[in-house]
Amino acid sequence: MLKLSEEHLRAMPKVLLHEHLDGGVRPSTVIELAKEQGYTKLPTTDPHDLAQWFFRGANKGSLAEYLEGFAHTCAVMQTPDALERVAFEMVEDMKHDGVCYVEIRFAPVFHTEKGLHWEEVVRSVLRGLERGEREFGVKARLIICAMRHLDGQHSEDMANLAVDFRDRGVVGFDLAGEEGGYPPKKHIEAFHFCQRANFNITIHAGEGFGKESIWQAIQWCGAHRIGHATRLIDDMAVLNGEVIKLNSLSQYVLDKRIPLEICLSSNIHTGAAKSFAEHPFGIFFKNKFRVTLNTDNRLMSNTSMTQEYKIAHEFFGLSFEDLERISINSMKSAFISYNERVDLIYNTIKPQFAALKEKLLQP
Repeated sequence: MLKLSEEHLRAMPKVLLHEHLDGGVRPSTVIELAKEQGYTKLPTTDPHDLAQWFFRGANKGSLAEYLEGFAHTCAVMQTPDALERVAFEMVEDMKHDGVCYVEIRFAPVFHTEKGLHWEEVVRSVLRGLERGEREFGVKARLIICAMRHLDGQHSEDMANLAVDFRDRGVVGFDLAGEEGGYPPKKHIEAFHFCQRANFNITIHAGEGFGKESIWQAIQWCGAHRIGHATRLIDDMAVLNGEVIKLNSLSQYVLDKRIPLEICLSSNIHTGAAKSFAEHPFGIFFKNKFRVTLNTDNRLMSNTSMTQEYKIAHEFFGLSFEDLERISINSMKSAFISYNERVDLIYNTIKPQFAALKEKLLQP
């Protein structure tokens, strides 16, 4: 197998479908926004030390503890200018990471502490994405999250908000947050509303809870993609790394080509998988599930798409062609229109991979 350097991996045109806006803020920006807004609860005002603090706090093997750092990032994302800046800088970071298309997600409910209405919050983020797309050429779209620990009225409000902005850059609706005790079916009215509106649905499932969460997300709530889906492995009989049998849920996911938004580094940090050796990604990929690679929270997990591709290449043995397939399958799974997906695949992803391969094979 051709050994790929970090430079080669960064040059690959990548597609990111699962990243949280408040989990990928630059440490320097957190510090600057905190100073501007008079927020004094940061543990340090040194960018390098703050980055390390976020990573140490997240890398504890617990989803609940992983989520604690978001209190600081959300605290400084409470004004239109701050929200627009964070979104704009995210697109710039994508450009430097070789990402050609990104769907960023966030929960508007966490950005209203200073009186902003949800609609103003969403408009501010979209302004940043649009400005970033114009300046850096990275196509960026937004997914709105409801939080599973809040009530059904909240999720219905968020679903309505997402659909209201469907022609202005919002392409999907998500349910996020701690899974245990908060099954997706408690928010079924929001998902039924999205289904009736012909709108895209992705749901965090099978990260902090078992395969039942994935089953509910698909069969009760109509999810078109699954965020994480690590526990889908529990619906398979596996012996010595080989799948002996797929049970009904995993067979359905495979047959229907339901995309799995895999976040390798994050899954280790939250305890969804104990190690890369025990992560089911390799089994999913080998058995032709439609897997995508994602960062989840770049700040908290101290990662990038280049880093996630590096892990897939070096630890799981994915080749150049395998990684190209990941990028293409990710683009096929995006929530933008069919024509837009085809355009990016044939006019951006395939040509850039072909040019990179030619360069790699030169003597």
